[in-house]
Amino acid sequence: MMKRVALAAAIAALFLAVAGIAWAGGAAEEEPYPDRTVTVVVPWAAGGGTDRVARFWADEFQRELDNPFVVENRTGGSGAVGHSAGARAAADGYTITMVTFELATLESMGLAEITYADYEYLFQMNEDAASVIVRADAPWQTLDELLDDIRENPGEITFSGTAVGGVWDLARVGMLLEAGIDPDDTTWIPSEGAAPAITDLLGGHVDVITNSLPEAQSQLEAGDLRALAVMSDDRNPTFPEVPTLKELGIDWSGGTWRGFAVPVGTPDEVKQVLIEAGERIANSERFEEFMSDAGFGIRVRLGDEYTQFVEDEHYTWRTIIEEVGF
Repeated sequence: MMKRVALAAAIAALFLAVAGIAWAGGAAEEEPYPDRTVTVVVPWAAGGGTDRVARFWADEFQRELDNPFVVENRTGGSGAVGHSAGARAAADGYTITMVTFELATLESMGLAEITYADYEYLFQMNEDAASVIVRADAPWQTLDELLDDIRENPGEITFSGTAVGGVWDLARVGMLLEAGIDPDDTTWIPSEGAAPAITDLLGGHVDVITNSLPEAQSQLEAGDLRALAVMSDDRNPTFPEVPTLKELGIDWSGGTWRGFAVPVGTPDEVKQVLIEAGERIANSERFEEFMSDAGFGIRVRLGDEYTQFVEDEHYTWRTIIEEVGF
């Protein structure tokens, strides 16, 4: 009897040892992250500034990590659809999201329950100021002429650039308030991003757009559109002829930012792979050339610094939105 028990115990021990070796071998054979396609969620339409930046980064991630990174445009709900989809994806590193300024406003605007706390942040790579753009054949040669027209004809001039309460809408509101104009004296026509807003402007469906200069660069350079002002502290070196609002006597600046984030609970080792690859890309000549050629502003924040920045944005814009009464 004792011999049979001892034999059974030995067999069991041998089985466990073999299983352990097999498990260790399987673990050793696991491919390092990433080993399959990574989806890059973009909450805005194809062709706009966010989409262009995201596609550059998807290509660079693929180059750095030898793995496909594929952009997926998830538009709608003033950015709520894409931001919500990215936050609710599996926390495994195979869905990353190009989050934008709107993430800091969605809850305050009543557009979604999602907030900055629904993401973990990798890095920011961009900040861009808003601008005021009209068609080349528009009757306004200067911003003052446009503002005077709004004062004299309240409710007749239409603006567009993004969704209601999006960054370019809030930039318009801030500019008008600082100029002493009731924002309700203009009409905001919502769009799913800068690209469709530019199309609407060129087609004569809206009078003015507020978005970044880089998003309209090709149309500005072609002479189809004219920029009246930029909402930054300093002129954009790619567009040196465009004056700032502050130069024109309006003490206001505002704009957007872009960066990558992942769902809460994403493993630290996965985030580290993406952050390290992101640092290499951000320090590359290709990145600097792309941003310079496109006119995008470079602003890099990593990890905790980026997290704190997004949190600060959330509370800053909540206060403004509540004051304006959106």
